[in-house]
Amino acid sequence: MLKAKICGITDSKDALLAASLGAWAVGFIFYKKSKRFVGPYKAKKIISELPPFVTPVGVFVDQKEGAVKDIAEFCGLRALQFHGDETPSFCKRFDTYKVIKAFRVKDDFNAEIVRPYKSAVSAFLFDRHEEGLLGGTGKTFDWKLIKESKNFGVPVILSGGIHSNNVRLAFEEIKPYAVDVSSGVEDAPGKKSERSLTEFLNQLILPVSV
Repeated sequence: MLKAKICGITDSKDALLAASLGAWAVGFIFYKKSKRFVGPYKAKKIISELPPFVTPVGVFVDQKEGAVKDIAEFCGLRALQFHGDETPSFCKRFDTYKVIKAFRVKDDFNAEIVRPYKSAVSAFLFDRHEEGLLGGTGKTFDWKLIKESKNFGVPVILSGGIHSNNVRLAFEEIKPYAVDVSSGVEDAPGKKSERSLTEFLNQLILPVSV
């Protein structure tokens, strides 16, 4: 089964629905400029209601080490996703957590830029580059740019415009470890659609050969 991370969670209803449908992880965005921002107190409450097999992931953008660690400990996060310009040395400072480093892909993307992070993180996430936006664009990028993802040496999470109509193609083209979806299963930013979320997660019963 292909794993799925449902990102941009802002309430318990959506988190528990994602968990009941088989989501591997749910993401909480602690970047205040995001339309899907959630505060630590609210995130902590939602996380406390999750079943133990679902991984709560905190999404951060160029935040200070101390702030990230304080939020992670307070909320009970088990994985951290860095979506800004964080360096490999910065990522290494969070060795008690699973760390996901996100890269925004545009047409001139050079896959070599990810290699210094290989020993510093647990997974790479690839999302579409859209000027002024840090995810949630609802648009895909050219997957050929990361076609040789198996050579990266760490698991790959595919994001950017993933939805129920293209997730099988994404699996066939890239065979990622997991997919990350947010806007593709929403009625509005931060508000998931029960129908879309159900349709999407039902598509993930796929034969995975790595």
